[in-house]
Amino acid sequence: MLLMIVVAAGVCGMKLYSDAKRVQSHEQKAISTLSSVMSLGTDTQSTNVAGASADLRQRLNEAKQETNAANDITHGTLWNIASRIPMIGDDVTTVQGMTAVTNTLVNDPLPKFIDVMTSMQGGQLSTSDGRFNLQPLLDHRDEIADIDATVQQQVREYRNLPGAHTSVVKDAYETSGKQLNAVAGTVDSMSNAFRMLPDFLGSDQPRTYALMAMTTSEARSSGGLVGSVGVVTTDDGSISIGDFRADADYVAYGASTPTDDEKRIFNEWGPLQMSFDIRDLAVYPDTSRSAEGMREIWQRTPWGGSTNLDGVIMVDPVFLQKLIGITGNVTLSDGTVLTGDNTAEFLLNTAYTKYPQEQQDAFFAQVAEQAVGSMFSNMSVGRLVKVSQIMGDMANGRHLSLYAFDDEVEQEISAAGFTASMPDDEEHPQVGVYTNQQNSSKMDWYIHRTSNVTLASRNDDGSRTYHVTYTLTNTLDESQAAGLPDYIIGISQAGQPKTYGIEKMLFAAPSGGGMTEPTVASGSTGSVTEARRETLNGKRIYANVASLAPGQTVTYTFDVTTSAKAVTDLTVDQTPLGWTESGQTGR
Repeated sequence: MLLMIVVAAGVCGMKLYSDAKRVQSHEQKAISTLSSVMSLGTDTQSTNVAGASADLRQRLNEAKQETNAANDITHGTLWNIASRIPMIGDDVTTVQGMTAVTNTLVNDPLPKFIDVMTSMQGGQLSTSDGRFNLQPLLDHRDEIADIDATVQQQVREYRNLPGAHTSVVKDAYETSGKQLNAVAGTVDSMSNAFRMLPDFLGSDQPRTYALMAMTTSEARSSGGLVGSVGVVTTDDGSISIGDFRADADYVAYGASTPTDDEKRIFNEWGPLQMSFDIRDLAVYPDTSRSAEGMREIWQRTPWGGSTNLDGVIMVDPVFLQKLIGITGNVTLSDGTVLTGDNTAEFLLNTAYTKYPQEQQDAFFAQVAEQAVGSMFSNMSVGRLVKVSQIMGDMANGRHLSLYAFDDEVEQEISAAGFTASMPDDEEHPQVGVYTNQQNSSKMDWYIHRTSNVTLASRNDDGSRTYHVTYTLTNTLDESQAAGLPDYIIGISQAGQPKTYGIEKMLFAAPSGGGMTEPTVASGSTGSVTEARRETLNGKRIYANVASLAPGQTVTYTFDVTTSAKAVTDLTVDQTPLGWTESGQTGR
């Protein structure tokens, strides 16, 4: 009998192994086919809509066959029994969950998503006079929102699977998870676009926004120093830009009014006292406060006093670079060609070494006017997806932020993720890390920031605790500094010589959660002041000042605990960098 048990166990083990190889094959084919389906559904601009639609459905049916087969195998009797066996049970349950999620996606929400995309390919997204026809978005807004909700629910179920012990299952889980997130990201970007673009682009009435152009080479919490402001008008899908004015034109009309907390943290505590005029409006971590400050100053100006301001659009050169990659290169008055690869570096560093300040502002205005002004022209489904993805990605990195003073419009913009703020969402936890350059310079081009977030524990109440490291590095080469103007490397201030990055650092815990006080890790070569416990508009924060000479680094370490309501992993909400990469790693 013992021999029979051993033989039976061996046979079952071989059967499980054989099944697992078949499941792996089915899932790989399904994911590959699914990626092709999503690509066809979003990138095709063929006029043969019927042919494209037929091809999409054929490929989707292929994916269904693979996921159905994999799901049937993993939910058979043998697999259900194996899921209760110690040691391997979690691996089996994880594989079962993986196949169930992919099978649900290809049988329900994704076919509906493809139907919406293909139907819109047959519609007219661009009018005869070049405006963006918003009606298809209004027609499908609720439908695409329901599809997105189902997709995101499946992503959460995938995330909450128990995980795996064996490397084979763990690797498959991580690989499939990345592809699943890419698909879910595409659907979510489209849903967000459908949700907020009609109101933002004036589907019901013309709207006027202040386009605040920020340079992240001189960091402020929400981006960087505001160098110029343009006027954006939207009306039933059309967008026009004009009247760009340099910050000097606005300075004469005073400053915004800070709260007591803002005044204490950003002005009374140095070394650099923020003025709260147009240049420093991005010092506020919340876009709502930057918008209120902009409106306050706007109403005092001759050009703004008689024009109602409906909101603000905060952009930096990284956002403009991504747009130029879609809308086409920009040729400046001196013949310089800016592309989807070199725009950010030119506006954030090169221009400061080659041109006087008035030309820098003019170049920024020219780039913004062309890139933003044409982002919604000649619209197609493929272009809509690309613009939506760029807007979503750039908003996540704070390279783009929007705010509307109309409460109903702002509710849609904020819900779609386009209004940056300190951590305020318990379900999608973030830890806030905001930097403010304290050396009057453009040194933040050289201050590189990286972070690592690692899951430390799953707590009994449903919350999770993560270990976070956050590192700043001054990458400026001393020999290179000798050839740079003071406009870039700064002035001697607060006892620090030129070329130093002097950063006022603010740390905010996730909504409904908490964090330990950031401490400086051993091996850091820069200096950090003693931490301050502060309150910023009702939220508890930690704050200090880091100083880094060329080649020096400062690494902060701290633990973060999320709310028990969290449904996604912890991420870092930070002052935007001068490039698209966030510098964030880990899980």
